[in-house]
Amino acid sequence: MERKGVNVSRLRYTFEFTFIVFALLVSAEFALAQGDKLVKVGVLHSLTGTMAISEVTVKNATLLAIDEINGAGGVMGMRIQPIIEDGASDPAIFAQKAQKLLQQDKVVTIFGGWTSASRKAMFPVVERFHGLLWYPVQFEGNECSPNIMYSGAQPNQQILPALDWAFQQGYKRIFLLGSDYVFPRTANLILKKHIVHRGGEVVGEEYVPLGGTDFSSVINKIKAAAPQAVFNTLNGDSNVSFFKQIAAADLPPSKLPIMSFSIAEQEAKAMGPSLVQGSYAAWNYFQSLDDPANKKFVAAYQAKYGADSPVDDPMAHGYLDVYMWAYAVEKAKSFDPDKVRHAATSLEWKDICMGKTKFAPNQSLYQTAYVGELQADGQFKILWQSPEPIAPEPYDPLTFPGKKCVIK
Repeated sequence: MERKGVNVSRLRYTFEFTFIVFALLVSAEFALAQGDKLVKVGVLHSLTGTMAISEVTVKNATLLAIDEINGAGGVMGMRIQPIIEDGASDPAIFAQKAQKLLQQDKVVTIFGGWTSASRKAMFPVVERFHGLLWYPVQFEGNECSPNIMYSGAQPNQQILPALDWAFQQGYKRIFLLGSDYVFPRTANLILKKHIVHRGGEVVGEEYVPLGGTDFSSVINKIKAAAPQAVFNTLNGDSNVSFFKQIAAADLPPSKLPIMSFSIAEQEAKAMGPSLVQGSYAAWNYFQSLDDPANKKFVAAYQAKYGADSPVDDPMAHGYLDVYMWAYAVEKAKSFDPDKVRHAATSLEWKDICMGKTKFAPNQSLYQTAYVGELQADGQFKILWQSPEPIAPEPYDPLTFPGKKCVIK
């Protein structure tokens, strides 16, 4: 009898399990029939390695936008499914993962990248496989591709407005310091042209490997050159070592002004605001912007990721890119990259989180430039802003005369 009872119990369990599986399949089929379909997008950032300090939160902001859009009904009646990959702070891995996303996962677009080296590694991949990359970080310009939407600042929207401001303050003897890769070297090439053209002087120029931590030689050269300001294009966690060592050398920002182009609220928190307090940064967004759309964005991000989570420029651009893509898809009535990019450059002005912006025909963003001073709480006090959003110029006319970006 016991054996027979066990068999009955098993039969009952098997029947119930089969019924549940059948019900789930019917429910899934019904949901798909009702339009609950998925569209895949790639989210490709460094979640490990030296650039993780900056890129993890851009990934978070990207996912926040996706969640919000899904909550509002998705895009063209379809839910967005993010396929998340780790570029591991290695350009070669970025290229591999971009190809995997486009070929295997069949994503319709990719959001991601930080360093110019990672973008340049993805460049031939998205062109070869007919992809569309949304790149959210400031860069050196000097590039133009129909397969990339460049929402990060061009040089005339960040480094050159910062130079204008520095000259207004009387800082004309400039020391250039950067990580040894594409963005810092090209940005400094442009800066050198403009510093000399405006009657200033470049008193030194040094580079350290990406992720480098020894600045003893660099700091000795800075002391010997006696600059009025340092323009800092270090990236990632090298900034922690540099600011610690220059403070230990009795040259804190209060004594030697430092203008950074890759330190924002997120990096300030990770480094400890006291370490970089009083230094300057130039961006197209600060969390402290007094804008209703920005306040909504900040509140949503902190509700999802923690009340003390800072928000910064690349995060705002990562968030903006998803919305711009969704608007463009709806306008194009298609996920096809060519149709989407053409629609994106014909959108009206949008205020998604950083004041009014729109994409120009060269697939770069109109945006306002700001200079801020880092405060003790890790936020930036805005000292200056451009009167209007600045039109993007991928090729600096003084450095690369005659070169234009024309995308058809």
